[in-house]
Amino acid sequence: MDKLTRQDLWSLEEYAQQRDGFRRQVLEHKKDLQLTLGEHLRLLFEDRLTIQYQIQEMLRIERVFEPDAIQEELDAYNPLIPDGRNWKATLLLEYPNVEERRDALASLVGMEHRIWLAIGDLPKVYAVADEDLERSDEEKTSSVHFLRWELSDAMLAASRVPDVTIRFGCDHPALPIESPPLTSGQRAALLACLDQPRPH
Repeated sequence: MDKLTRQDLWSLEEYAQQRDGFRRQVLEHKKDLQLTLGEHLRLLFEDRLTIQYQIQEMLRIERVFEPDAIQEELDAYNPLIPDGRNWKATLLLEYPNVEERRDALASLVGMEHRIWLAIGDLPKVYAVADEDLERSDEEKTSSVHFLRWELSDAMLAASRVPDVTIRFGCDHPALPIESPPLTSGQRAALLACLDQPRPH
């Protein structure tokens, strides 16, 4: 996917006029970019549209309109857009109860490195976690992580096979879990993030 530039963004005044419609569009779009694993783990996949929305909202909240400051936001967020050979997601560990969350984060140290992707019968690949900064220490993990799964040529080819099984899971001892089969909408949304094969 192409990276975002200043030309792709609305000015603050333009965004104020477009925001309600754009927000509805993005919320509908995000429905198929979410994957829940059990009660407590959720993956929010990112693409160009979701990142554009995050940037526009950040500029709006911080009242940013200077070109250099806008470019700083673009430089910070553009790496979250998939490049056509990977999937990128925000991982959320969700525990409404404060004490339960504290205990869970202590028991799940390192879990961000145990989130896997499997396509068909190909071997699992594990996500690269938190490339921007470390979000865990020896005592606890964070409730938010940023993940990237790199797809091999074989995985890219397999992903395009109709009805191939695409699964995500976690094999941390404290949270062994696997996603249900992706819906057709989820599959389509994730496949749209990947480069399409070129005609010969």
